[in-house]
Amino acid sequence: MTHTASRRARLAWCFYDWANSAFPTVIVTFVFSAYFAQSVAESPTVGTTQWGQAVAVSALLIGLASPVFGAIADATGRRKRWLFAFSAACAVLTALLWFVRPGPASVPLALVLFALANVCFEIGTVFYNSLLPTLVPHERIGRLSGLGWALGYAGGLACLGVVLLLIQADPPPFGLDKAAAEPVRAIGPLVALWFVAFAAPIFLFTPDVPATRIGLGAAVRQGLGTLAGTIRRARAYRNIGLFLLAQLLYIDGLDTLFAFGGIYAAGTFGFSTEEIVRFGIALNVAAGLGAFGFAWADDLIGAKRTVLIALAGVIAFGIPLLLAETKAEFWTLALPLGIFFGPAQAGSRALMGRLAPPALRAEMFGLFAFSGRVTSFLGPAVLAFATDAFSSQRAGMATVLVFLVAGFVLLLRVREAPS
Repeated sequence: MTHTASRRARLAWCFYDWANSAFPTVIVTFVFSAYFAQSVAESPTVGTTQWGQAVAVSALLIGLASPVFGAIADATGRRKRWLFAFSAACAVLTALLWFVRPGPASVPLALVLFALANVCFEIGTVFYNSLLPTLVPHERIGRLSGLGWALGYAGGLACLGVVLLLIQADPPPFGLDKAAAEPVRAIGPLVALWFVAFAAPIFLFTPDVPATRIGLGAAVRQGLGTLAGTIRRARAYRNIGLFLLAQLLYIDGLDTLFAFGGIYAAGTFGFSTEEIVRFGIALNVAAGLGAFGFAWADDLIGAKRTVLIALAGVIAFGIPLLLAETKAEFWTLALPLGIFFGPAQAGSRALMGRLAPPALRAEMFGLFAFSGRVTSFLGPAVLAFATDAFSSQRAGMATVLVFLVAGFVLLLRVREAPS
């Protein structure tokens, strides 16, 4: 049952967004991915293809596992124990990225560690998101979701700032060897420590869903049975299914755009590592302001309209961005595009919170993650294929627009009132 938690509990929940956003910002998008494409892989084009394949494989695993874990969590009640387990695993795997040295010999290690860390990160968010509707009344879900997302962008921004100081320091701190790319490799342990330190408040202060008296084995059987029943009764949740199908498409596009932003800037426009970090900082400022600004708009105009406006903004700036020829043009178009990232994602989370039946929230958020991941291998896979086929990162990035437009069109048919 939805209840109003204390301000400290809600702030602690938001701070998990601050904590875990360092992973997608620093590892997935701006720094480690670019390091992999430029310094580890055989070439930036080959690196883009390999990174796309790793993202695709991890996305498929996430899509298959997320609804199962969500159903199990609904059966057992508690969310935080699962959140802790997957958060800890993500932190450990991220720290191990330190051992990814320059040169193709490290490609298998890099891709395996990244893919596993990405799986743990995304499954953890299933349990994190399912706590949202238990913390505030129904009419304030959009506000809390947006504030959490804004704080997440601020966390990613702050971590990028630390990373910039680390890679620009001359001489590097702690005796790090620039010739062996140790200042860049050190971001793995740095992000892991960041995650662990700032995730602590949610485990200390945010209330969990009451536990049920059921063992893990029984919970697995009951959870899978409930999930199977939900799938069989899909017609009863037709409106939710339509939303999940729309989200499946546009989140695929957004995630692909976000995951390859740093690689695209490095390969097509020749951004250095320092320039990529500065770009990441600027983009996170824009995205954070967008998420914060739309947090209240979400509760006023509705989550569906918020997401539609955000998708329209991404598409409107994304088309000319693909045609940009200079760094100045890239900066001019990419920053306003970033404003719409946060509202699209936070609005989607809020809309799921409003549509999900109270007794099936974790399961529905598992399906929410499932719809956002089950075919999300397609975006990176199509991008990787187009990049390889045309030997052009620009051609690969152009495929993102197809997913965004298709998702936008389907979302128009979703009713925001719970089904």
